[in-house]
Amino acid sequence: MSSPIPVEQIIEKSPQHLQAKPRLRLAPTKGWVSLNFQELKEYRELLFFMTWRDIKVRYKQTVIGALWAIIQPFLTMVVFSLFFGRLAGVPSDNIPYPIFTYAALVPWTFFANGLTNSANSLVSNANLIKKVYFPRLILPVSAIMSGVIDFFLAFVILLAMMLFYGIVPTVNVIWLPAFLLLAVVTSLGVGLWFAAMNVQFRDVRYAIPFLVQFWMFATPVAYPSSMIKNDLLRALYGINPMAGVIEGFRWALLGTETSPGAIIVVSSLAALLMLIGGLYYFKRLEKTFADVV
Repeated sequence: MSSPIPVEQIIEKSPQHLQAKPRLRLAPTKGWVSLNFQELKEYRELLFFMTWRDIKVRYKQTVIGALWAIIQPFLTMVVFSLFFGRLAGVPSDNIPYPIFTYAALVPWTFFANGLTNSANSLVSNANLIKKVYFPRLILPVSAIMSGVIDFFLAFVILLAMMLFYGIVPTVNVIWLPAFLLLAVVTSLGVGLWFAAMNVQFRDVRYAIPFLVQFWMFATPVAYPSSMIKNDLLRALYGINPMAGVIEGFRWALLGTETSPGAIIVVSSLAALLMLIGGLYYFKRLEKTFADVV
């Protein structure tokens, strides 16, 4: 029986490319953190996969499936039309109240669901975070992007309602993608703040539904911003970024007389500040997620 070959001789005789194995050392960041969007680009396939996974999980083993994306804003529109439109007589800028409020509920539902899902994205994927390294930013981003399908389903019903009421979109409809982008930026900006805080403080998830409900009534969903007569106060109202989104949707689709110009400017700046602050806060706490979650 031949004697075993020493390990040193095996290493010396092995090819050079097998001896020098690449190594990646992961370490927590120090000081100011880099947003590192290049890393997010490198993991774009994972982002697409996580988005598709969220879509499938949402409607898995449901009876009516994706119709929930239509039922939620539609039934809310019915309730608002009954209590605010008929009983309270809330004005609607000379637009039939049902379509006036549904045009607001389509982007609002997208924002609210995106905020809720992104805020809970880290906690609901705790096992994945503990086992595998990937940019944690993928989780809240995919949670928001998965809601785009729901948005377009509800938007089709909005177009059908416009056809029913004989309303033709104005040329301002070309700005609609910009208003949708503003809703995405707002949802992601706020969602990043709450996603990071939800890891540290688990009672945040109980406060989010209350916040969303309060935010909806602070946004011109059931009423027009034209009820605020002072132009300066209307512009300051745009500090709520969703006010600009809602008024922009109505202006682009329904041709409301109130131009949202000043509100849009303030809303865009507010949404951008929320996003930048949320990104840095999220990245600052990212190194603690695996230990705390």
